Amino acid sequence: MAVGNWELTDQHQTLLSVDRLTTVFDTPHGIVRAVSDVSFHVSAGETLCLVGESGSGKSITALSIIRLLPPGGRVLAGRIVFDGRNVLDLRDREMQAIRGAKIGFVFQEPMTALNPVFTIGNQIEETLTVHGLVRGRDARAQAVDWLRAVGVPEPERRAREYPHQLSGGLRQRALIALALACRPALLIADEPTTALDATVQAQVLELLRDLRQRFGLAMLLVTHDLGVVAEMADRVAVMLGGRIVEEAPVRELFHEPRHPYTRTLLAAASGDVRQMEPGG
Repeated sequence: MAVGNWELTDQHQTLLSVDRLTTVFDTPHGIVRAVSDVSFHVSAGETLCLVGESGSGKSITALSIIRLLPPGGRVLAGRIVFDGRNVLDLRDREMQAIRGAKIGFVFQEPMTALNPVFTIGNQIEETLTVHGLVRGRDARAQAVDWLRAVGVPEPERRAREYPHQLSGGLRQRALIALALACRPALLIADEPTTALDATVQAQVLELLRDLRQRFGLAMLLVTHDLGVVAEMADRVAVMLGGRIVEEAPVRELFHEPRHPYTRTLLAAASGDVRQMEPGG
């Protein structure tokens, strides 16, 4: 079965280390800094949330890690060490072997992340084949297994459907299945619940918690939602203006925020979020 034989990692090992990352965009008016001197780490099996308002640099940080920046973007300085290797030093082919296989990525909008002209099953099969895991009938069987593992009903039928035939929640589950199909050590999820209604959001978060527990996944979760942070995070890094202004264990951040911006975020959150017990 596709979800078996996951390679477990030492839970205390630093899996990802970002050191003084600076990412810029070249524009007709000069260089614009999107991320400035950002440092953090993610250990095996833990969840770090990057939280901040829109435009704070969270998504650009995540895309810098997998070297999939939008046109004009480039890493100007810093190191991104994953599993002992600086990904900024790797050739494109070496990076392609890590992206998807070792680091899974869940994009913000599944309708644009999934290819509209291929079935859901085809896309998972292709990922498995490209990374040399399985092919043919075995790949088709594993695609169905993964859809079942992420809670897609009637996975055999859904595997034959196209993205537009699935609801938003099912597309998000399919995207998570695609990101996990090669059994990566790290899952990066960029605002994975933003486009979903409250009920489906809760289901997707429950799914991510379950997958983390079952497989010992490390997760870097990008979000602006403090409710998501309270439910998912072990540690939190708060971003403002392209910089990390505070980093702390989740309970400490909620109960004793140090930076004025963090206190502003908490004050702006709903009463329900403020009363949540983080890390539950």
